[in-house]
Amino acid sequence: MKLFENYSLGNIPLNNKVVMAPLTRSRAINNIPDELIAEYYEQRASAGLIITEGTAPSANGCGYPRIPGIYNQAQIDGWKKVTDAVHEKGGKIFMQLMHTGRASHPANMEKEARVLAPSAIQLSGEMWTDSEGMQPYPVPEVMTTEDIQSTIQEYVDAAKNAIKSGMDGVELHSANGYLMEQFLTPHSNHRTDEYGGSIENRNRFIIEISQKVADAIGPEKVGIRVSPYGVFNDQGPFDELNEQYKELIKALNSIGLTYIHVVDHEGMGAPKVPDSIKEDIRLGFKNTYIASGNMTKRKGEVTLEANEGDLIAFGRPYISNPDLVHRLKNDIELAAPDFDTFYTPGEKGYTDYPTA
Repeated sequence: MKLFENYSLGNIPLNNKVVMAPLTRSRAINNIPDELIAEYYEQRASAGLIITEGTAPSANGCGYPRIPGIYNQAQIDGWKKVTDAVHEKGGKIFMQLMHTGRASHPANMEKEARVLAPSAIQLSGEMWTDSEGMQPYPVPEVMTTEDIQSTIQEYVDAAKNAIKSGMDGVELHSANGYLMEQFLTPHSNHRTDEYGGSIENRNRFIIEISQKVADAIGPEKVGIRVSPYGVFNDQGPFDELNEQYKELIKALNSIGLTYIHVVDHEGMGAPKVPDSIKEDIRLGFKNTYIASGNMTKRKGEVTLEANEGDLIAFGRPYISNPDLVHRLKNDIELAAPDFDTFYTPGEKGYTDYPTA
């Protein structure tokens, strides 16, 4: 079957075409990966490629409780335990760089950190904080031009730190309503300067980060995640969406990023992502396309056979099936996850799922 064939991600050899999608698990106490997190990823190292949970490029990006960072030496050292464990098992691992932007709360952040966004538009609803329970999202600070430039540099420094920690590459998280996508859509970007107001200007932040990170560590070590038509964190369709993504994909392709990872949360209740936009991305981006969206062995195989993707990302099945590749290959029933322990600290519902 195609799903279990070897694959070359640029110059990185993968043992199969199964990708472990990024999954927020909230186990990093003080935002530092530890031995428990290393054990979790080691258990899942039979994936062709692991993409880590969203990892903050700076203290300003740590919006959720207990998410890891990659902006100080303790975090680099912690991630080194993870990469050593995964590589020892023959796996490959990219770090997802995720700046939460307005999807944040000061109670989840270091004392001097700031909740930043392209515009002062408050996210609806509430978020969990360990110290204060559920809290409404604050109104974010509008990023100045200087803030934008320093944030771009934070992504560059974070990518370099990821490589220092032993990562095979990084994924830029420009999806799901976090900072990069907050610049991308008019729902969250009301700027009138060079970073807002038109397709070209709304794309600028994403393109500049992609180019500078690629320059710093090599485009063959940089992927990106996008979620056109996604509705998470108050996003959604907008006029010019298709044209905007066509222009964005053209720019990302010219930079030479190694992959594009397209989010499709229809299986979790989000609106359908039109096949036309997926096809536009597939045709416009010449390197690896990672397909996702409620994947099963059969759906993944059909996607590969139809040339609608090069790699297949599995998300929630990886929470409760550390040996997912073995189970898929041998048609072994998948274990169901415990939803109550998705984001709780400790090993319960994290490293205690048995293998087949």
